[in-house]
Amino acid sequence: MIKTDALIIGAGPTGLFTAHQLKLIGLNCEIVDNLDKIGGQCIELYPDKPIYDIPAIPECTGEGLTKSLIKQLKPFDVKFHLNERVEELKNNSGNWAVKTNKGTEFSTPNVIIAGGVGSFEPRKFAPKECEKFENKSIFYSIKDKTIFKNKTVSIFGGGDSALDWAIELSNNSTINLIHRRDEFRGAQSSVDKVNDLVKQGKINLFTKFQLKTINGSKNLESIEIEHEKKELKILKTDFVLGFFGLIMKLGPIANWGLNLDKKTIKVDTEKFQTNQKGIYAIGDICNYPGKLKLILSGFHEGALAARACFELARPNEKYRFEFTTSSKTIKTRLGIKENND
Repeated sequence: MIKTDALIIGAGPTGLFTAHQLKLIGLNCEIVDNLDKIGGQCIELYPDKPIYDIPAIPECTGEGLTKSLIKQLKPFDVKFHLNERVEELKNNSGNWAVKTNKGTEFSTPNVIIAGGVGSFEPRKFAPKECEKFENKSIFYSIKDKTIFKNKTVSIFGGGDSALDWAIELSNNSTINLIHRRDEFRGAQSSVDKVNDLVKQGKINLFTKFQLKTINGSKNLESIEIEHEKKELKILKTDFVLGFFGLIMKLGPIANWGLNLDKKTIKVDTEKFQTNQKGIYAIGDICNYPGKLKLILSGFHEGALAARACFELARPNEKYRFEFTTSSKTIKTRLGIKENND
């Protein structure tokens, strides 16, 4: 059982900044995210897409913003539990007992939901027979690229993830790249690189094709792909990778007794607390009059929710607001040494 002052569900920009705010005021926190990397939809959906409305930053990308927020957290010891989804949340004598799908258990007075509109899950292949090969021969993300060395890998998708991994794995694997259209959605530099590798014979490209079925008993042996004009091809392959983006599912949140309204959670605008004491919702998943679905709004919501957590985490202490520019306590937490000259 992990005891913490606050548990944040969601490692996107809003969750990361909220962790920073919690640590600034002296509270401990841990972060759980269903994805296998930090950054939320910023990393998964638009890592290279320009963002123009972050205060004092004229332009950045989703990846750049995530890296900056991680750097901002560097002075603090924040523990991440990635590739885990919160399944159970129960009130236990004033604290919340939280359990993930991997059996990790937390006890905390404060739970901050910062997970977008539910949790993100990969879009999967339609054929039902794919399910038995998932996490064995069929993957929707890559954690260990060494397993593909000297193997035949069939990659489906037309975005940055599909293109980037096709380029990367072509160094020591046989690559089939399959996309349902002629045009790709990825960066032009990646498209140009893929086309160059196709000319070199390092990537086999199949456009206007989709997966029809897979063959194999215990191990995956081959796949059958179908052209939009119904032409069929059978490709021998050891692994299949699918990069079709993410879908948002409300998931277990629907069973937590929260005041849901069209897949969002109603909150007050003082603490961003839900109808359950000690549970807060910030970012895209929360709803209140005048709500703007902007990252900067999530930062504001997280800052107020973090300070609301102090009351439950430190019931015998009074929270005292301090500016980071002048507070010696905050500077100490940030590891900043004062110049006494």
